[in-house]
Amino acid sequence: MNRLILIGNGFDLAHGLKTSYKDFIDWYWNKVFYELRLCSGKVWSDQLCTFILKEKQPTWHCFMFYSVSTISPPNGSEVICDILNDKESFEVKFSTLFGRIINSIETKGWVDIENDYYSLLYDPIQIKEDESPKELNEKLDYIRKLLTEYLLVVQNGALSKSIINKDLKDKMFAPIKLCEIAVRAKESLSIFVNNRLNDLEYNIKDLYERWDKEWNLTINSEQSKQIKNFEESLNYIGIDEFTDDEIPDNFLFPQNMMLLNFNYTEIADQYIKDSVFEVNHIHGDLNYVEGMIFGYGDELDENYKKIQNLNNNEYLKNSKSVRYLEADNYRNMLNFIESGPYQIYIMGHSCGNSDRTLLNTLFEHENCVSIKPFYYKKDDNSDTYLEIVQNISRNFTNMKLMRDRVVNKKYCETLLQV
Repeated sequence: MNRLILIGNGFDLAHGLKTSYKDFIDWYWNKVFYELRLCSGKVWSDQLCTFILKEKQPTWHCFMFYSVSTISPPNGSEVICDILNDKESFEVKFSTLFGRIINSIETKGWVDIENDYYSLLYDPIQIKEDESPKELNEKLDYIRKLLTEYLLVVQNGALSKSIINKDLKDKMFAPIKLCEIAVRAKESLSIFVNNRLNDLEYNIKDLYERWDKEWNLTINSEQSKQIKNFEESLNYIGIDEFTDDEIPDNFLFPQNMMLLNFNYTEIADQYIKDSVFEVNHIHGDLNYVEGMIFGYGDELDENYKKIQNLNNNEYLKNSKSVRYLEADNYRNMLNFIESGPYQIYIMGHSCGNSDRTLLNTLFEHENCVSIKPFYYKKDDNSDTYLEIVQNISRNFTNMKLMRDRVVNKKYCETLLQV
């Protein structure tokens, strides 16, 4: 039995990294502020927005020189906010996509850029007349390049020091628990444990060495006795008669693990850096910008069929299902889930609709035996378990299957508090 760990942005956020889209936009405003201070004209623009100076000052550079302190300059977001609120002195124009992003941050305090992009793509009425799907793709590509630039700064600062949390690593490498396994999958667990017994009999040396390396588990005489007693008992009663405490950990450690990293950063990779297990950056990483997948992945949505029927490849340019074919990452994931029964750990992934096609493949696969979400506990003692489960449910077409496979809150844990 294997373990597939889904890593989302919440994983990086739990380590104190500023990797949310809101943090990214704040960084972008600082960048715009810096460029306005150097601008030698009354108009500054990029692919996302245009800033026009109506003031008497001849250039943005002059305006910033006389209006903004150079000794203790304010935060870029504060300056941009003042500019946006002063419509008599300034005019600011946003592209449709960026306008939606800014509006989401102002009204909700957060933004999902990929979902905003997708909603514009299938509802062209919302797009300005001069913004074709091709131009919309160019703007998304520009955002992707800016995001890469920002995340590289964040990642390099984080990797310069030890970021591994021992408690979190213990959770990632923890033994499988009976209470986590779906009712319909108990037979798979029984077969796995019996196979482990056979492995002990015929290949005990190699197994002990692997356990010792990956889980720092040394087999002493007391544990050997416990293993022998368990083996004898298992011959008389089924595995359902046991509790987790009665089964030696040696029989419940997963055979293989894959870290399915949806982040572009390599923060989570550090946790299995020295192990034999695989890291799969399903959406690419910061080392190859052109290979980064940034778009939409919800083929179950009723609007997706409309996009396919338009017979215009620009609408499918940032479809994740199409982009997956440019690399081996998706195929490697398929090979892993086809290799045998697996449980899913969800660590920091919101399970939102932007990855719905892929998540449906993982969640409803016949080899999936359980889905365990690790949730975040808030300051007011509320938590995000229900929110994650609600999102998980949207990735299922078989709700009966969902209720069996998702681990009850009683047996779930928090991820890592900042």
